[in-house]
Amino acid sequence: MIPDLSTLWVIAFVLLLSVILDRLLLRPITQVMHQREGAIKSARDLAESSRAKAQAASDEFDSRTRAARAEVYKQMEDKRRAALDRRAEIVSATRAEVEQTTSAATDRIKKQSETARAQIDRDADALASTIVERVLGRKAS
Repeated sequence: MIPDLSTLWVIAFVLLLSVILDRLLLRPITQVMHQREGAIKSARDLAESSRAKAQAASDEFDSRTRAARAEVYKQMEDKRRAALDRRAEIVSATRAEVEQTTSAATDRIKKQSETARAQIDRDADALASTIVERVLGRKAS
């Protein structure tokens, strides 16, 4: 059986339409989809690169922060040791001064005590002589 002419025209129009649709619609859509895929891949690569750089910067910041803290703690420890040494010096100097002052005060008190005893002994002798004179009415020999 031979197809009639209208069937051939339909087949020709369908083929022509499929070629036109392919070139004017499907290929541009496919090209846009490939471009979008490329842009998405590029954006993902850029995001991954940025994440890696941010992670590296964060790690470097953390390491520098740890190093700075260690340095600050070392300086604080050095200052604490210096303060403790200074305190020990002050305590030692104060202790020596207190011992010197105590020793000087003890010596003064001993001298004052000896002077007071000597004065009491003289006063006792004078008082005894006065009592003897009044009781006896004459000087004791």
